[in-house]
Amino acid sequence: MTSTFTVHAASGYEQLMGRWSRRLAPKFIDFAGLAAGEKILDVGCGTGSLTFELAKSADLAEIQAIDFSPVFVAAATGKNTDPRVTISQADATALPFAGNAFDRALALLVLHFVPEAGKAVAEMRRVTRPGGVVAAVVWDHYGGMTGMRMMIDTIAALSESGRQMRSRYCFQPMMQPGEMKRTFVEQGLADVSEAELMIRMDYADFGDFWGPIGAGEGPLGKYMTTLDAAERERVEAAVRDAYQAGRPDGPRSFANVAWACRGFVR
Repeated sequence: MTSTFTVHAASGYEQLMGRWSRRLAPKFIDFAGLAAGEKILDVGCGTGSLTFELAKSADLAEIQAIDFSPVFVAAATGKNTDPRVTISQADATALPFAGNAFDRALALLVLHFVPEAGKAVAEMRRVTRPGGVVAAVVWDHYGGMTGMRMMIDTIAALSESGRQMRSRYCFQPMMQPGEMKRTFVEQGLADVSEAELMIRMDYADFGDFWGPIGAGEGPLGKYMTTLDAAERERVEAAVRDAYQAGRPDGPRSFANVAWACRGFVR
C-alpha cells in the first residue's frame, strides 16, 4: 500500500490536523459505538487521536493501533502509557491480524488517503468478528471544509497547477456522498448507515492556519514544495488576503463536516 498523505514531522501534523482529529474522535466513537470488554482495532492511528480517546474507556480489553508511517508510529508510541494499547507499523490493505480478532475496526480520517480504499475496508471486515462493527470517517473536502476550500480555491485562481491540485484534493477516494456507504456494501457489510459529523477548526491567526502548509505538511503542503520561491510567496500572500478578508489578522473559525459510515459483519 502507498499513502497519498505527506508527513515530515509529527509536530507539523499536529498543527495541521491532529488537534482537529482529537475534536472529531469523540463524535466518531459515539457513532461507531463501544461496549465493555471489547477488543478494538484503530486503522491508521496517526499520532493517536482516536487511539487515546478510545483508551479513556476503562472498560475496553485491548486496543491495537496501526499506521503505515513510521513517523506516526514513533510519535504515538512515545505518548502511550496504557498497557492495553499496542501500536505498530502495518499496511491497512494487508492487516497483520487473524480473522475475527476484533469486536470493532475503526478508521479515523484514513480511507481517503488509501489508494485501494475498498481493499482496506475488506481487511477491516476480515479481522472483525461476526456481529462486530466496521466504521470509518473521512473529511468532505469538496463540500464540507470551508477553510480549506477557501485556501485551495484561492490557489486554483492563480495557476493551472493550482487548478489541478484542487481537482485532486476535492475528489480523493471515499469523499463523495454515498461513496463510502457503497464501498461498505460492496465489501459485504450489512445494515450500513452513513452520517455527517461536524466540528469547528479555530485558528489564532494566519500563521496558525498557514504554518504547517508552508512547511510542506499534508497534501497542500506537498503542492507548495513544487513551487519556486517567488510563486510560494505569491500564493502565501493571496491565501493570507483570503483568510483576513479585509480585516486585521487574528482569530478565525471554520466549520468542517466529515462523512461517517458504519456497517456490521455478517
